[in-house]
Amino acid sequence: MRATLAVYLVLGLLALSAPVLGIYPVFMMKLLCFAMFACAFNLLLGFTNMLSFGHAAYFGLAAYVTSWLVTAQGWGTAAAILGGILVATLLGLLIGSIAIRRQGIYFTMITLALGQLVFFVCLQAPFTGGENGLQGVPRGSLFGLVSLASDIAMYYLVLVMFVLAFLFIWRIVHSPFGQVLKAIRENEPRAVSLGYKVARYKLVAFVLSAAISGLAGALNALTLGFATLSDVSQSASGEVILMTLLGGTGTFLGPVLGAGLVISLQQYLSERVGSWVTVIIGAIFVVCVMSFRRGFVGEVQAFFSRRRLPGGVKSAT
Repeated sequence: MRATLAVYLVLGLLALSAPVLGIYPVFMMKLLCFAMFACAFNLLLGFTNMLSFGHAAYFGLAAYVTSWLVTAQGWGTAAAILGGILVATLLGLLIGSIAIRRQGIYFTMITLALGQLVFFVCLQAPFTGGENGLQGVPRGSLFGLVSLASDIAMYYLVLVMFVLAFLFIWRIVHSPFGQVLKAIRENEPRAVSLGYKVARYKLVAFVLSAAISGLAGALNALTLGFATLSDVSQSASGEVILMTLLGGTGTFLGPVLGAGLVISLQQYLSERVGSWVTVIIGAIFVVCVMSFRRGFVGEVQAFFSRRRLPGGVKSAT
């Protein structure tokens, strides 16, 4: 417990001092947005055992809606972010109501198909700008009091929102509701036999994950100043799955670490190796799957759990 608190403290201090340390603020904001996206996805996969292949639909659609409300409708930044979250939540409710009727690979294929449907809607809809996307999205100000034009001000807003989303997910998982989600993950038929309305719990988890993904997408669009089809594409859904699996599903720091690794590789290797960065990330993923079945954080936690057992006996997993 003390070691975990120490890790959180160190990471918090690094995040607070990142601009002072000379780390590019836009890079850190993008990392935090995708870390939030991965944490939201982990709520679905790691704690409820539902693998969605179309989660970029909520991330990207919220980015489009927020950008459109700011540029075309003149909404304030806070209102536009809330609008993006609301649309992502409603979309999650719609897709979740359809997808949770099936399990396993059938659930995954439904989310993939509906995610692709959202992609083509964004491609054809007049308000999205088609293949060009929405460019020149202003950050505006926060309630008319704090200008977000500065990268530093925007960074601390994104950091605060990430911490709030992280704590919100932590509270969900450690609540009675979260315990039911874990029971569904471990043995869904048993949860049904105990009288739990499993479909209802799964739908609520799906909607919450979509809402947090929408928040991440809205902040990412404001950070970069544009929203494009890449935000809602299948590759973005694949990236968030990769981030979660690399870090470790069912852990809290795992998705954050996975997002940091993938975004860092994309940022710093793409300038040197170009499109080969995708191959490198894929190779790392293969090595991780073969050597670290639980992900980086999951393997570390399992290692220390085994050491705490008498005589170093391995726990059953």
